[in-house]
Amino acid sequence: MIGIAAPVLLALTLSFSLQASAAHPLGASNADGVGNFEQLAEAARHAQAENRNDAAIHLYQQALKLKPDWDEGLWYLGTLLYEKDDDRAACQALRQFVALDPKAGYGWALLGMSEFQLREYTRALDHLQQSLVIGLGDNRKMAVKVYYLTAILLARSEQFDESMNLLFSLSASGDPTPPLVEPLGLAALRMPFLPTEIPADRRAMVRLAGAAAIALKAQRYAEAEKLFGELETEYPNQPGVHFLIGAYLLGARPDDGIKEMKQEIEVSPSHVPARIRLAEEYLKRQDMELATSFAQEALKLAPDDPLAHLVLGETLVAKGEMTRGILQLETARDHSPETVRIHWDLIRAYTAAGRDQDVRREKSEIERLNNQNAVH
Repeated sequence: MIGIAAPVLLALTLSFSLQASAAHPLGASNADGVGNFEQLAEAARHAQAENRNDAAIHLYQQALKLKPDWDEGLWYLGTLLYEKDDDRAACQALRQFVALDPKAGYGWALLGMSEFQLREYTRALDHLQQSLVIGLGDNRKMAVKVYYLTAILLARSEQFDESMNLLFSLSASGDPTPPLVEPLGLAALRMPFLPTEIPADRRAMVRLAGAAAIALKAQRYAEAEKLFGELETEYPNQPGVHFLIGAYLLGARPDDGIKEMKQEIEVSPSHVPARIRLAEEYLKRQDMELATSFAQEALKLAPDDPLAHLVLGETLVAKGEMTRGILQLETARDHSPETVRIHWDLIRAYTAAGRDQDVRREKSEIERLNNQNAVH
């Protein structure tokens, strides 16, 4: 089980109990069965407080038969089932709970963790991300677990950059975390696996890449270059290796970075990110022919990739082909409306084209996104 320490869940349940008691006092009612429900609810609480969890689970289930929308009971039942590793039953209770209280971030978090245990990875990622959007309050232990699981699931779903950003945030938080070397290595090499799924013959390579990524992030450049050198020497024909090294070298020694990206394409002929990076680098150098060529190759391989549309749009605008360039940028925006860079590019292109109303719309959208990010 992906564990949360029992005190963490206890704190959450106590906090929820106080809120639920205030919001839903169990007072007298003339409805049939209320007295029996109250007796069962009280007995369930006592059993849970005395750590008689099997009895508590049974009592909560009986009480919920009488009052299926009892959110406090659903939460307690879900946490107890999760602690018991009965993840399928926990999911059932927690799905009912979040349906009643969709703003309970900790409910979405525990649901996502239970789904992760069941290997329902797509659902788990959606629900873990939902918990982060809503927020988990001051519960740092749960937040660390949610960030970690979200990060490794993002890598598994090929959202590698987002995964690395979360993992580096965890590393910088100062909180105790699960080991991050392998998850970072997977994201850095763009391998869509969970740490537990790493093939045995590639584990050393993944750990070496992760160590290099950590050294680079910590600005220990000599150590990072040494590790990159070992990586290239040991695994010259493995997909992802030259891209990782090239991504670093494009910032440090761009000519060498270009060579590495081209080597990646030789090893991985359908590698889209390498072509996008090359298009961006040639655009910086005002080599429009090569920038256009690599951007078009990327788009041919991945017609729905927003970055491919973005870079081709930037290149066409830089060439003065405003209509075609704006069309590509608008397509990028449609595929990735949350990417601020696209909106800034559109502002510049619309300004050059004299489309003032479109400029105002994009500025409003950037303001909305910035406010949204500030809240979360």
